[in-house]
Amino acid sequence: MIQDTLLLNDWHVVATVEQLAHTPVLGTRLLGEDIVVWQSPDGPRAWRDLCVHRGTRLSLGEICNGRLACPYHGWQYDESGRCVHIPAHPEQAAPLKAVVVTYICREAYGLVWVCLGTPVKDIPIFDEWFDDTFRKVPSGPYRVQASGPRVVENFLDVAHFPFIHGGYLGVRERPEISDYDAEITDEGVVSRNVRVFQPNGYGDGKPAEVAYTYKALRPLTAYLRKDSPTQTLSIIMFVTPNDLVDTTAYMIMAENYMHSSPAEDLVKFQDTIFGQDAPILRSQRPELLPLDLQAELHLKSDRTAIAYRKWLIQQGMTFGAA
Repeated sequence: MIQDTLLLNDWHVVATVEQLAHTPVLGTRLLGEDIVVWQSPDGPRAWRDLCVHRGTRLSLGEICNGRLACPYHGWQYDESGRCVHIPAHPEQAAPLKAVVVTYICREAYGLVWVCLGTPVKDIPIFDEWFDDTFRKVPSGPYRVQASGPRVVENFLDVAHFPFIHGGYLGVRERPEISDYDAEITDEGVVSRNVRVFQPNGYGDGKPAEVAYTYKALRPLTAYLRKDSPTQTLSIIMFVTPNDLVDTTAYMIMAENYMHSSPAEDLVKFQDTIFGQDAPILRSQRPELLPLDLQAELHLKSDRTAIAYRKWLIQQGMTFGAA
């Protein structure tokens, strides 16, 4: 396991509830640790993906009578992680040491969350989730060979819109980014009135200069909100650090308009946008985000990124950063 106290004691998404409904036992990776996530009778469980008998991956096993059974010798573990049945010796009580390493696991926003350590804070709040005027549309998971902080910083950046997302989120003929404010607050990093010209500013087919609010709520949780006088679009992104340069992103879009548009179209749009970002993220060097502000060049349009890097230093972040 990669040791970064800040992230070990934070919450991370390891699956969607829908994924677990279709695949009730699945293997994943978090901070360099192999994890098995499975659907117990009382909710999802997340354990180290390792049978204590002969080191087999429990994620290759199956659920039997509400227990997780190892595929190798059929050892069955109850919801607490304790072995309660050994098929080769059905009358014998399992050794007291026959207990797998378990992690704290919860559901929120249709996602399955895990903390490998002791949670310092609750799962990040997404206010629009609790507002019935907003339609919520999840997208992802998106896996990319890049460090988590690089993925977050890309999400917070608008200056690349005309070039990477031309025709969708910007146009090359109007690449200017007006000055804006970025600050570090108790909430995290907050940038307001981040303006960019878009060919379809508010989903009505008309070009417009739009204004965003961007936030980094946690080291690997980012949020944006685009408001007009009559409508609001918000997106929150939860970035899961599988390994140093192996990341999975989960997104939820919330909007209080366009409710007649098929949700599938909105997901395809997000798929396209992340698909355009992925090659850039994979190409960045160094792969880890440089926290030394002298290591890369910065302009006024990079104020959110500068604040984000300063904030990570203040937070004591080491994982995925150089």
